[in-house]
Amino acid sequence: MTEIIEIKATARPRAGKGAARQARREGNVPAVIYGENEPAEIIAINGNDLWKQFIKGHFTSTVLDIAVGERKVRVIPRDIQVDPVKDHPIHVDFLRIGKDGIIRVAVPVRFTNHALSPGLKRGGVLNIVAHDIEVFCPYDRIPDHFEIDLEGLEIGRSIHVSSIALPDNVRPVIGNRDFTIATIAGAKKEDEEAAGAGGAEAAAPAGDAKAAAPAKGGAAPAAGKAAPAAKK
Repeated sequence: MTEIIEIKATARPRAGKGAARQARREGNVPAVIYGENEPAEIIAINGNDLWKQFIKGHFTSTVLDIAVGERKVRVIPRDIQVDPVKDHPIHVDFLRIGKDGIIRVAVPVRFTNHALSPGLKRGGVLNIVAHDIEVFCPYDRIPDHFEIDLEGLEIGRSIHVSSIALPDNVRPVIGNRDFTIATIAGAKKEDEEAAGAGGAEAAAPAGDAKAAAPAKGGAAPAAGKAAPAAKK
């Protein structure tokens, strides 16, 4: 079961850039809780508490209980603004989790057994089409990642979402097609053509060049003109 992290917050009396700057001067991060057909709630979270959760990774798939006074709101981060210099969060939008507990989240994909793929061993390349897969799932059953085994895959093979064993109550957001996650691609076409051209040049006999050259002291006749007749 997914661990639910609790984080404390205080209600902000007003919105706007001025109020947000004031919150940051006090060491807090301004944030908003929205969704579930309820009014947006403007809050401020202690910057250090938020930073500790942010640096753990997978922040946008982390379920939180935000305690505003005596009340708790179960949410998931949806949008984060980060300071371009310090790389710290400066604003967060949180989405309320509904009563059904189903949320939409992006789950990362991991590939294993690269060395056991005949295609990769022959010089093929793993072409990753989707690094994450968006799914609908219960908030307390968010998969940490989806694992794809590359063992036995040859060049030209494609890996589709149907090849992943999804847990119960987890389904892809794209449900109307079996989309591609990755392929085992061969060498690049231009590399193959360059290699072929090099081989052709090496195969040409050296004698051909000598045969094509004019005799010493003589000039080749111009194209379209006949050689002059010999004087009698």
